[in-house]
Amino acid sequence: MQTNTVTTMLDYNTSPFLLNNVSAYRYWREQKLLDYPTTGAELLVEIENAHSLNDGEYQALLQLCHKTNMAIYSIKQGDYESKQSVLSIGRRFGLERLDNNLCADEDAVTSLKIMSEGRHTGYIPYTNKPISWHTDGYYNKPEEQIRGMILHCVQNAAKGGENLLLDHEIAYLHLRDHNPDYITALMHPQAMTIPPNIEAGKEIRPEQTGPVFSIDSLGNLHMRYTARKRNIAWREDALTQEAVACLTEFLDSDSPYIFRHALQPGEGYLGNNVLHNRTVFEDDEVHHRLLYRARYFDRISNTDVRLST
Repeated sequence: MQTNTVTTMLDYNTSPFLLNNVSAYRYWREQKLLDYPTTGAELLVEIENAHSLNDGEYQALLQLCHKTNMAIYSIKQGDYESKQSVLSIGRRFGLERLDNNLCADEDAVTSLKIMSEGRHTGYIPYTNKPISWHTDGYYNKPEEQIRGMILHCVQNAAKGGENLLLDHEIAYLHLRDHNPDYITALMHPQAMTIPPNIEAGKEIRPEQTGPVFSIDSLGNLHMRYTARKRNIAWREDALTQEAVACLTEFLDSDSPYIFRHALQPGEGYLGNNVLHNRTVFEDDEVHHRLLYRARYFDRISNTDVRLST
């Protein structure tokens, strides 16, 4: 007998990420972990041309993004050195509204490379130093949170520069399974505060306070987080401190849910702003690491959380 599958449309009140929706969470958790990838290689999809993804390529990337909130593409031919490749892929997945952040280029896409002069020198992404675990735009205003992101490699480093990636829904699952009260703590509107950004005595970004985990109107989970130790203030209560410690321990572990990948030329990470970091790297005379980063206020289309019965 054939069974028809009915997809339940969700909103904020029916989201499995609300603690009072226990049965929805249990079902979502079961489906989330079912056939979840176990290696970074399983996230990789080869595409012929960034400007014209075929249906198979699109569906493969979309299914990964729906399952894990991320995918890695590898362009086999054609142009991969221009920003138009990045923007074309973004548009295919409904990513349109770029965040023209502080150090972005004029087109709002950021060139990530070692910079020895200018305002860039004060920010770690423009050095070869390691970058700790974070989601992008954790210091943005609530109405300008980064939902989607593309990190595209034009040139890899001679050595290092590996990215570690962790689905933020898996981080949520890990914390909720340990203690649901950790979720309550990290959803508090004053959970994490980023002090103002001051340059030459002038405030160029005000203080930003907000939750780590939040839920949008369609029931999707969003995360803003940084593992940085300086210039950050966590809410001073025991439960928040325990929750942060639990998350830190998980991020520092060898969990199979943490994927490792060093992007090669023509490869890129496409995702719903999952947790990620970067290892130290070294350039040489031939290899000068260059990545393009596009941050979007949009979430990848057709990856909304849903429950099937």
